[in-house]
Amino acid sequence: MIPLPPPTTSTRPPTQVAWWKRWWRRLPPSRQDRFATLGPLLAVLLFLSAIVVAITYLRYEELEREQEAVTRDVEYAQQRLRLRLLERQEQLMRLAREVSNREIESEEFEFQVESLVSQFPEMLAISWVDGRRNVQASYASPSAPMALTRAVGSTLSPGETDGTFELARDLRQPVYSRPFGDDARNATLMLHVPLSEQGRFSGTIMGEYSIDGLMRFGIPPEIMARYAVALVDDRERVLAGSLQAPESVLRLLPWSNPPLEHEVPVSPVGNGLILKAQGYRTSQDIVGSGFFWVIGALSALTVWMLLGTWRHTRRRVQAQQALMAETNFRRAMENSMLTGMRALDMQGRITYVNPAFCSMTGWTEGELVGRTAPFPYWPEEDHDQLAARLEDELRGRSTPGGFEVRVRRRDGSIFDARMYVSPLIDPKGHQTGWMTSMTDITEPKRIREELSASYERFTTVLESLDSAVSVAPLGSDEMLFANKMYRLWFGTRGVGHRHLVDLAGNQPSPSPDDGDAVDAFAGMPTETLTDAGAENAEVFVEELDRWLEVRTRYLTWVDGRLAQMVIASDITPRRFAEEQASRQAERAQTASRLITMGEMASSVAHELNQPLTAIANYCNGMISRLQEQRISPDELLGALEKTSRQAQRAGQIIQRIRAFVKRSEPNPTLSDVAQMVNNAIELADIELRRHQVRLSPYVAARLPNLMVDPILIEQVLINLLKNAGEAIAQAGRLPGERYVELRVGPRHLDDQDVVEFSVRDSGNGVPDELIERIYEAFYSTKSEGMGIGLKLCRSIVESHHGRMQVQNIYNGEEVVGCCFSFWIPVVSRLQNHSAAAGPATEPLTDTERAR
Repeated sequence: MIPLPPPTTSTRPPTQVAWWKRWWRRLPPSRQDRFATLGPLLAVLLFLSAIVVAITYLRYEELEREQEAVTRDVEYAQQRLRLRLLERQEQLMRLAREVSNREIESEEFEFQVESLVSQFPEMLAISWVDGRRNVQASYASPSAPMALTRAVGSTLSPGETDGTFELARDLRQPVYSRPFGDDARNATLMLHVPLSEQGRFSGTIMGEYSIDGLMRFGIPPEIMARYAVALVDDRERVLAGSLQAPESVLRLLPWSNPPLEHEVPVSPVGNGLILKAQGYRTSQDIVGSGFFWVIGALSALTVWMLLGTWRHTRRRVQAQQALMAETNFRRAMENSMLTGMRALDMQGRITYVNPAFCSMTGWTEGELVGRTAPFPYWPEEDHDQLAARLEDELRGRSTPGGFEVRVRRRDGSIFDARMYVSPLIDPKGHQTGWMTSMTDITEPKRIREELSASYERFTTVLESLDSAVSVAPLGSDEMLFANKMYRLWFGTRGVGHRHLVDLAGNQPSPSPDDGDAVDAFAGMPTETLTDAGAENAEVFVEELDRWLEVRTRYLTWVDGRLAQMVIASDITPRRFAEEQASRQAERAQTASRLITMGEMASSVAHELNQPLTAIANYCNGMISRLQEQRISPDELLGALEKTSRQAQRAGQIIQRIRAFVKRSEPNPTLSDVAQMVNNAIELADIELRRHQVRLSPYVAARLPNLMVDPILIEQVLINLLKNAGEAIAQAGRLPGERYVELRVGPRHLDDQDVVEFSVRDSGNGVPDELIERIYEAFYSTKSEGMGIGLKLCRSIVESHHGRMQVQNIYNGEEVVGCCFSFWIPVVSRLQNHSAAAGPATEPLTDTERAR
């Protein structure tokens, strides 16, 4: 059996479509029209761009060739000018060598100089200046200015050479100066060639050039005819020649003529003299500019025609898209609405339902369209009621605000809905049926019931509060809310917070009709209720005999108005407790002073014993000498004066002790810092001397007065000095090591100016674990201490709005002492309070003093 050959397959690849054709077919028609219009427009723009680039390139190549010619000619002129300067320099250097070798004298020098000046017009003057700047010989051209004519024997001032003479002396080589002269057109150039005599500087040969002469005789005429040439200095001043005025043209356009210029420093002068040339422009290249404008006009016309075609096509596409968008919008609006829409014809047959209506009821559009009453979404028990409602709809008797109905879903569940009915009008103005919208109100109805219950709970809570709560709109007499405690204290009259200010200012008499509680507002400082800056205040209402803490807050009421809420709480028990604590603190301060003086009693007695013993001795001496008649009146007067001084000293000690220990009311006044420190030292020094402790006080000069109670500040200083002496005595220091330093000075702390008081001792310091406990009440590191001294000191300092701290002093790792410091602010709130109160105010109560 002969096998059959396999079937032949074609190796020819299938026809493939180019990628750009596939991409073009996938584009929508509107985008294809857009690309078809933009393609020719882009081609025209590319063609115009290519023409502009070509013209610009050719133009710039021409400008580069012209610029190269300018650069070459300017450098040639600079070389000519350089050679001329070097020739004059060589001649002056030759003349300098002859002068240095004393080969010529002054007469021969003047003869050769006259020959040089007359031969070279740019040379104005040549002078021989010795090492002391004296002119030995000089010759000036007849055309030179008078300032260049220098007499023999005159001395050059440093300003005439501008430091060039000194530079030639230091460098020992020819040096050119910068251009001289206030008038730029008459500026001169100076060359100093140094003279050397046996290796020492002996002066210079000073040659002065006319810059205008250098320009006229040093620049080739062909360069001057071809360009605008000028010599300028480093400040761009034109010294010789002229330059063109700047052109006011758009230099970036291809047909514009940018200036052809080049500048180069004149060697060997340097950057002080610059040669600058500008090429003349005689043609504006009218042919190139016209060709450019013709191409531009044709391209603009083509672009305008393409844009017109594109706008016409775009309007047609926009109209088509608008029609499609309108259809899609209406369909999307119907499908996305959460409100169910139902249309009925004039006979009550359903003609349309939207997806939201079907979603609410659970019935499909095919099951509802064409149905008549009773509809499947009517609950069976409400058929009669809904049928009557439908009859009212068809007759146009439905209410504008809608009505609530119960609707049954397909699964049998019931929900509440609100329906609104409106006539359905066709484009000709005829009514074709009724449009009904249905909204599910089950959730809003539940929320409304919960809000009602929440309001009742809220009202119950506010009514049971122990604080008076009220809300009133700003700028109105209306009262929006008042709880039970408010009505109990202040009555039930509906007056706003603004009326409270009138009551506080007018103080009306009690009315038998309103009751005492209504007029209790008159004693309440209600001006704080309308002051946005004072949100909290403590006031005393005399009619209620209560202290109230009044707090105000601003809120937006339910109707959008800005309202003020006032909460008044009874704080009478707290105020009584604060007053009692204040009185206890005052008694503790007095007891502390008595304890301090009790501990210092023996030292005070010893201090008083000295003046009293001196008084007794003076009196006994005067009696004995009077009995013996051995005393003169002058001696008697001197003894009586000494006795009087000792009695005054004893009296001052007693008065200071009496002022310190007596119980007095806290009285902040402007007090002198130095006087307080001296009073404290006078009492504390007695105790320190008993412990053999040396006190070193330092008080800075010109300290400001402080608004403090001086007795309390003195009590703090005495307690700190006394504790320092006792700490040194317990440390067992040698007599030479027992010292206490008291320093008082200004300081800037926490953005305010304060006065710092520091007491530094040489004791054993305070253990680190006890630093935080030393201020605790009834805690003391001394065996016989009561533990209230430092506690009271800190309370006194803080009552003056100051701060107090303690820190150990170390010498390496060893504690060598302790430092107690406290600060009192220069501008205190006590000072503001005192200034506001004035001298005629009533005495402060115990509670106000405690605050």
